[in-house]
Amino acid sequence: MRHNSTEKLHLPPISSAAPGTLYQQVVEGIKREIAEGRLGPGSALPSFRALAEDLLVSVITVKRAYEELEREGIIYRKQGLGTFVADYGDEAAREAKRLRAEERLREALKECAEASVAPEQVEEIINEYFPTVAREFLFHEAGH
Repeated sequence: MRHNSTEKLHLPPISSAAPGTLYQQVVEGIKREIAEGRLGPGSALPSFRALAEDLLVSVITVKRAYEELEREGIIYRKQGLGTFVADYGDEAAREAKRLRAEERLREALKECAEASVAPEQVEEIINEYFPTVAREFLFHEAGH
């Protein structure tokens, strides 16, 4: 397992006004960085204190986020060395994001059913928006 130098995380601002608890926002941000390949297996994560300072949150918030990510097998801690992305952390992060997306889709489909939206209309919405979202994501990933 390689241990790269600590890479700068590019997480969105963490805010009590944003959805989710502060630690959940940190968890989701780190999962996104890993799932999208910006942090690969063996990459070092910042210390609790350094990330807390960067994000303007408490050390306890970062510690709790790291503990959850470690429980999910996405990162691991090595006493005296730091915290690193697990060998299969990228796969675990992508799977967690897939499950979350599936849950959100289920909720959206339930809303559609409750609003008596016809299956054809739901299919139309998906066919209209999914390609656009996918293109935007791929365009963004290509660094444009």
